[in-house]
Order: sequence, then structure tokens, then C-alpha cells
Amino acid sequence: MDIAATIKNMALEARGAARRLATLPHPVKNQALTLIADKLGQEKAAIQAENRLDVEAAQALGHPAAFIDRLTLSDKVIQSMVQGLKEVVQLPDPVGAVTSMWRRPNGLLVGRQRIPLGVIGFIYESRPNVTVDAAALCLKSGNAIILKGGKEAIRSNLILARLMAQALEAAGVPGAAVQVVPTTEREAVTELLKLDELVDLIIPRGGEGLIRFVAENSRIPVLKHYKGVCHIYVDADADLNLANEVCFNAKVQRPGVCNAMETMLVHEQVAPQFLPAMFKRFRQANVELRGCSRTREIDPQVRPATDADWPEEYLDLILAVRVVPDVDAALDHIDRYSSKHTEAIITRDYDNAQRFLNEVDSSVVLVNASTRFNDGGELGLGAEIGISTSKLHAFGPMSLEELTTTKFIVYGSGQIRQ
Repeated sequence: MDIAATIKNMALEARGAARRLATLPHPVKNQALTLIADKLGQEKAAIQAENRLDVEAAQALGHPAAFIDRLTLSDKVIQSMVQGLKEVVQLPDPVGAVTSMWRRPNGLLVGRQRIPLGVIGFIYESRPNVTVDAAALCLKSGNAIILKGGKEAIRSNLILARLMAQALEAAGVPGAAVQVVPTTEREAVTELLKLDELVDLIIPRGGEGLIRFVAENSRIPVLKHYKGVCHIYVDADADLNLANEVCFNAKVQRPGVCNAMETMLVHEQVAPQFLPAMFKRFRQANVELRGCSRTREIDPQVRPATDADWPEEYLDLILAVRVVPDVDAALDHIDRYSSKHTEAIITRDYDNAQRFLNEVDSSVVLVNASTRFNDGGELGLGAEIGISTSKLHAFGPMSLEELTTTKFIVYGSGQIRQ
């Protein structure tokens, strides 16, 4: 295989498909998504047969159980994929929406209209169900997508792509609207990242190493988040029972995800009352605690935190804890160590809550709620293709609207510029 030629040809076909997609009527896109859902249900056995080959190969290489779980397309996962497609059908289509309109003194009527981004390159790791999620969102938002999944899921991704292309063509949509890179060679990624004249946006989704490699080697704009170093600050005026519930959920409910709490900041006035009960509950859930010197004065069993702990994304049952003198110190800590992903304050003080919302520069900022809510579905956006901690052009969970941009449309009646 000539990898460079293959990738360029895929991008050329995607560019042609994107032109068709941009003007597809909403019902046609919804029909295509419905046919994909039907196809996946009908071909479940064939999908799982290919997936088993991926799983067996990963097991032979010694991948851990959590990795194998993410890779496996069980009955439940396939049903979830089908249901996700049906949910995307129900979402409003942003393409073509006129978001504002105004008239100039010379009579020109000026507006802004939502349009697709064009061709999206999506580079991601092991979970093959993401292949369908990303394809569905791009199709609904009028974008063609080139998918480069992890090498461990290559057979699963290829059969999913083949089935989706068949469904698209049955609906009268170009099959090249959804393509999976057919090789596991890393060269395919580097070639894709060169095609700035054909591909409009790159979205990497995976570990920090993958995302940094993409960001450092791409000629194409990259929408990214490196990691989720998420904080909760328990204020002096917090409801401590509420704080206990929220902090426990944010750390323990699913510790291996990017919106889990990694650092807990506690006001010194409530730390002696709050931390003993909180630590007892964390220990019962096998959370390893690492704290500052003031934290260890309250509980000497806590491991000393080092400078390396504050910017760390553990993705595990490990928590860094710091006692702070006031809200200013909490804001300073977050400003220094946050990855701009998700932060929360627990407080009954309205002024502190509003100050936290206004001053914290992260993609989602919450008052009296768990960081685990930074998720497209939980925020009412529907499915998401990822979470952006860069600000151009989206910030936070990326759903349909974030996969579009706007152009200006102008109605005139013969105006000329003087």
C-alpha cells in the first residue's frame, strides 16, 4: 500500500462528499442515520466476529482487563450504539439555521447562517463504538469524516465503516462521507496531518501522548484537550453533607475518565470538620489520599503530596488534597494547575459562587454539583465527539452545533460601495 497516496485519495473523496453533505435535506440525513442503526442491528454477529479477532489479539499482547473491556463490542455496547444513532436522529439539525439578522443603513440585510466545517479528521484510541458515535455526529452536522482508530480495533472499525457506507449509499448519501483509514501504520497519521488543503479540522481523542503528537505535527487546526485536572473547592460556607456527596461522586463514581475530580481544595475554616468524615468515606472506597502539610496535620495517615501531584491527572482512585486560607487561594491554585477542563465550588455564599463562575477559566464551571457533569449528554447537548479545552473554535463538550461554524449571508437590492 502506498500510504501517502491512499490517505490523499481518501481526503479527496471526503472533500467531494462534504460538498454534497452540506446541502443534504434534514430528512435524508436522518434516514441515513436510521439505516445505519438498522444495519448495525442486523449485522451484529458479523461485527462481533471481527471484534473477537481484535480482542484475542489484544489479549495475546497482554493488554489489561480495562483496555479489553473498552475494546469489546458486547451485545450491550452494540445496542448502545444503535440507541445513540436514534438519539442523534432526534436532535435538531443546526445546518442552515440563521442565527441572527440585521439591516444596515444602506438597506443591506445581513445575517449569519450555520454551515458544516467540511472534512474532519478524527484520530482516536481503542474504543470502536466511538467510530459510530463520531460518524453519526459528523453526518448530522453535514461533515465528512476520516477516522483513524487505534491499531487494536482495526478489524472492528473496518467492518463498521463498511456497513455504514452501505447504509449511506442506500439513503443516497456518498459512502465516502464516512471512511476508516485501512492501515495501522503510524505513517497514515502523519500523512493525514499534512493535508491542510483538503481537511478542515483534526480532532484527536485519547491519551495525552497521542494528543501532543497530533498537535505538534499537524498543519491542520487541531481541537484538543490534553488532560482533565479537575478541581472541587469546598468553601467556608459550604453545606458539608452536600460537599461530601458531591466530592465522593466526582472522585469515585468513575475515576478513570477526564471529568473525574483529581484535586480537592478545602477552606481552612471547615477542613477540621469536613476532612475526617470525607477521608473515612474515601478510604472505604480504596481512594489513596495525598495531601499538603495542613491536610496532614488533620490526618497524619495521608501521604505527603509533592509538587508533581498538583498538575497530575491520575485517572485512578488517587486524590490530591490542599487546605487553603480563602477563596483567593483556591482561585490561584486552580489558575496555576488547572487544565481548563472542569472545576466546581461547593458553597452557600452567592457572591463566592458568582465570583468562581466568572473568574475560573475552564470549559465547564459548576456550583454545588459534581465535575462528572461535563459531558454532552448530561448537559443536554446529546452525543459528543469530545471535549475541547482549547477555545478556537469550541470550548467544552462538542456536539452538533460545535461541529459547525457560521458564514455571513447578505441580501441586497443593487447597493454599491461608495
